[in-house]
Amino acid sequence: MEIELQIKMNEKLFLRNPEQTELGKKIIRNSIQLINKSGFESFTFKKLAEEIGSTEAGVYRYFENKHRLLIYITAWYWSWLEYRIVINTSNIQDPEVKLKKAIQLLATTIEDDIRTSYVDESILHQIIIAEGTKAYLTKHVSEDNKDQLFKPYKDLCAKIGDIILECNPKYAYPKSLSSTIIEMAHFQNFFMNNLPSLTDFGKTKDESAIVSFLEDLVFCAIKND
Repeated sequence: MEIELQIKMNEKLFLRNPEQTELGKKIIRNSIQLINKSGFESFTFKKLAEEIGSTEAGVYRYFENKHRLLIYITAWYWSWLEYRIVINTSNIQDPEVKLKKAIQLLATTIEDDIRTSYVDESILHQIIIAEGTKAYLTKHVSEDNKDQLFKPYKDLCAKIGDIILECNPKYAYPKSLSSTIIEMAHFQNFFMNNLPSLTDFGKTKDESAIVSFLEDLVFCAIKND
């Protein structure tokens, strides 16, 4: 039997830890499904409550509002993805191979992790692609940042930045390149499926081509520095 994977979350993200109760896990599981189905703008706590057989008041006991819930699930995803990169690169000695593995994990379809019964990572990945930037593109981003709500994203960027520096310790822009890789992996996937004229992958719908593009971009940058 697989041991449930536990990811520690910033307590300022919630009013009551959803991982500690069955209702809380239902809130997470079903909010991911509803946001993916209808979009974040159409998502409401009323619809979520109806879906899980609870009340709006019950949902509000866990999260202050739907935006805080969005930050929670995106932060959860970044922490899980960093863990996944660490596990999949820990035995790789060659830093270039390690960086290529990280890029592959960022840019290709995610499979559901059976160790997290209340989160479907394959669906959550699609939310990150389509809705993820809404977590921080807000007027109150500075206040949220002071509460370290985006620390998982920063930690992931720092991890990839460290791998970049392993490839070229003199490279001057590891954090900028790291965040560019992450965002571009998602934007190119979104464009490929929704605005294909903005990419070279619209006809083929080939994720491996996105991986090749990112590898070309990254290694040209760090080798030419």
